[in-house]
Amino acid sequence: MSWKRRAREGAYHHGNLREALIQAARELIKEKGPAGFTFADAARSAGVSPAAPYRHFRDREALLADVAREGFGRFEAMLSTGWNGGKPDPITAFHNVGRAYLAFARAEPAYYAAMFESGLPPDLNADLRAAGDKAFAVLRTAADGLVALLPAGRRPPAMMMSLHVWSMAHGIASLFGRGDSGRRALPMSAEELLESEMLIYLQGLGFPQK
Repeated sequence: MSWKRRAREGAYHHGNLREALIQAARELIKEKGPAGFTFADAARSAGVSPAAPYRHFRDREALLADVAREGFGRFEAMLSTGWNGGKPDPITAFHNVGRAYLAFARAEPAYYAAMFESGLPPDLNADLRAAGDKAFAVLRTAADGLVALLPAGRRPPAMMMSLHVWSMAHGIASLFGRGDSGRRALPMSAEELLESEMLIYLQGLGFPQK
């Protein structure tokens, strides 16, 4: 019996077909991008027949949505670790959330592409929406903790800050994310660029310097 046949039977008999397809999709995204493979390609990479994925996924978009959902769960965990309940202090923790954003984009390019570069509607299904909302909620929690440091009359909207730090980190992650010759050489690292942006941003809002 061939290895591929054993893998296929294991997928069916042990309930691993969904996970095998998600893993195959991740590898294909890493190699070809989120638009560079077909549903049949994912089945072939997982070692199953072209019809097998329909046991778990309606179509290729549904498979991508599950990859993105899983990615948002890991993303939320990394952002939460960066925030660490606002320790050692909210300003340092806020910077750490930004660093965690960049670290995730660097460590999990396939998940990141499925989440943000696949063109999936955020409301494609309830699970995908909930996973994305939970990840963004970490940014909102961090912003809430930070604005509490300022006097009541000088506090910026926490939602605005959440969106600002998201756009800064996301823009830098995209700028540094290309691994090919199309990426422009820059005189600083992604982390250094984000830190300088965050310092200027927080100073402009009246936060004390760390």
